[in-house]
Amino acid sequence: MAIPNRTAGAVLRFHQLKAEVGLSKSTIYLRVKNGTFPRPIQLGPRSVAWRISDIEIFLADPANYRAEG
Repeated sequence: MAIPNRTAGAVLRFHQLKAEVGLSKSTIYLRVKNGTFPRPIQLGPRSVAWRISDIEIFLADPANYRAEG
């Protein structure tokens, strides 16, 4: 499932991410910790975002997603 109207290098802030994936904040961060959700990238000291390309890969097969690295 592709996220419409997004450029290739774009990122999603948390409120946008939540709307796209339909998961709660605690579930997202638990899955990041477990390696079953894409890791955020640091934008600033207190600011993170997720690459759209990573989220599209996750949305293609959420049950079998495993983060790289």
